Amino acid sequence: MKSILRIILICCLLGPFSSTVAQTVYTGEGTVDKTKLTGLYLTIQGDGKQIEKDWETKLQTFGRLISSRGTYRVTNASIPSISSEPINLVSTVKSTRTSATIFSSFDLGSGNFVTTGGTGYAAAETLLKEFSNSTLFGQEVRLAESSFDEAQKNHQKLVRNGERLVREVEQNAKEKERLLKRIDENAKQLEQLNKDITTNKTDQEAALVELESRKKNVEAVKAKKSN
Repeated sequence: MKSILRIILICCLLGPFSSTVAQTVYTGEGTVDKTKLTGLYLTIQGDGKQIEKDWETKLQTFGRLISSRGTYRVTNASIPSISSEPINLVSTVKSTRTSATIFSSFDLGSGNFVTTGGTGYAAAETLLKEFSNSTLFGQEVRLAESSFDEAQKNHQKLVRNGERLVREVEQNAKEKERLLKRIDENAKQLEQLNKDITTNKTDQEAALVELESRKKNVEAVKAKKSN
């Protein structure tokens, strides 16, 4: 049931999201390890660090990846859509909290780089745009899941609070029952005490009469001796 609710909420939150986010890819030069390379640039708005992680994961699908401080190399990259032959792929990523700029140089061999209008450009452009859509969609999903988890935690908290209130109501009812029973017992005890007080007064009066009688008897005995 929770999985179904999660899917429904994510779908609702992702409703406005388009899988064809407009991104501009352009050709330019970049310096990597003091070497100038021609390549393609793409800036993506979003969590820069996450975009860089996603790009690194994507590059790993092309072959053995070597990375160092934001620079990524796949010496014999296999990207059939760009070239049937292995490609020397070099890429850098400059990320901030709100964006990431990717530079990718596709060397088809002998310094023949993919550039605007040249061999493999359309495929390389599509690759970058599809990656952009993928990483942004992933961020949308994570955001939706985070929102769902927050809502779920809040719901669970309210449920626990509701269960606690029910328990307190039950405890209160039991306490009321106990107090009512105690009040009833107290009333009976009071009634008995009042009866005991009445009986005690009667007993006191009888004892006083007996005391007076005994006193007179003592005085009578003493009077006989004096005679």
